[in-house]
Amino acid sequence: MVTFVPSRPGRLADVPAFERGIGGAESNVACCLARAGHATRWVSRVGADGFGEHLVAAIAAHGVDTSAVRRDPHRPTGIYFRTAGERATTTDGTTDGTTDGAADSASGGTDPRREHAEVVYYRAGSAASVMSPGLMDGRALWSTRILHVTGITAALSDSCLELTRMLTTRIPARPLVSFDVNYRVGLWRDQGEVQGRDRGESAGSAVLLDLARGSDIVFVGEDEAEAAWNLRGPEAVRDALPEPEILVVKEGGHGATAYARQADGTDTITFEPALDVDVVAHVGAGDAFAAGFLSGTLRGLPTAARLRHGHLMAAAALTVPGDLGVPPARSHADRLAALDPAQWETLRLGPGWTTGDTTGDTAGDTNGDPAGDGAGTERVEVRTS
Repeated sequence: MVTFVPSRPGRLADVPAFERGIGGAESNVACCLARAGHATRWVSRVGADGFGEHLVAAIAAHGVDTSAVRRDPHRPTGIYFRTAGERATTTDGTTDGTTDGAADSASGGTDPRREHAEVVYYRAGSAASVMSPGLMDGRALWSTRILHVTGITAALSDSCLELTRMLTTRIPARPLVSFDVNYRVGLWRDQGEVQGRDRGESAGSAVLLDLARGSDIVFVGEDEAEAAWNLRGPEAVRDALPEPEILVVKEGGHGATAYARQADGTDTITFEPALDVDVVAHVGAGDAFAAGFLSGTLRGLPTAARLRHGHLMAAAALTVPGDLGVPPARSHADRLAALDPAQWETLRLGPGWTTGDTTGDTAGDTNGDPAGDGAGTERVEVRTS
């Protein structure tokens, strides 16, 4: 999607101008992974319009293969407007009320101390909303090591749900399927009012649980699990989702817990605390975390390192105003991820920490990928007390 962010602080009703950018959960992950040095492909549909042209060009500029993106001459590219606060997860002021449609907006936050965001989507009837198994390039979808999808796509329409169900159905020789729950109650509620059947808040919760059960790697926020499934705490989430090989429960500012299934059927449980970050904007951090964890997965890193790379990639997104931050160079991220527990817990990252002179700050990867963009000189504070 094309995103518009106010040029100065204030309500959407009050700001006079907006800066154009790009957004969207799956494309955000693809861009972050490409900037981290991995070969990525984005498979989607955009309108045959100026916004679609900009979106495809901007994503390609991050190093993402966009050859499988299809242009729809009859439907527009989706857009949205937002302010810089934290996106919510429900409709009561503590959860996600974001919705689709020309007049729909919401604010809220999982932490009442944080500024709440206004988000207004214009993607009902968009080119992406008609994605279906018959309209997508099967070879582009399956010829990969990891296929990443989210619950947002499933909520857009019946055909998008059909596509997501197909992608999360366990079949022989499929790639690893990564699924980010991304529960947006407003999307399911609005689609339920329009379409019925597999729509509505309660139906959406059940659908997302089924999609997660069909996936190999699952990301879900602790707040999302409570809002969607009335599950409290990582252990309860794992009990409800025993099928995925890896389950990552994001616990906000506390950290993240990963459950990794072993050959004997038991789990190895790994927790890594979140970093102390000077936040500019919260949007895009969840996608960045998923990208960091998946990058570590592609490189064959231990689970703890994958979680730390998720936290570092999220910190890159949190310290910029847009959805996409510039990730640190791989060798730099590896150095930070290798800090001992005491150093990690006292690490503080602020705006600009990933940028600077990259001279000598490169590293190969175990899969032959290039080292990716990033920096060697950065604003990083390791506190000792």
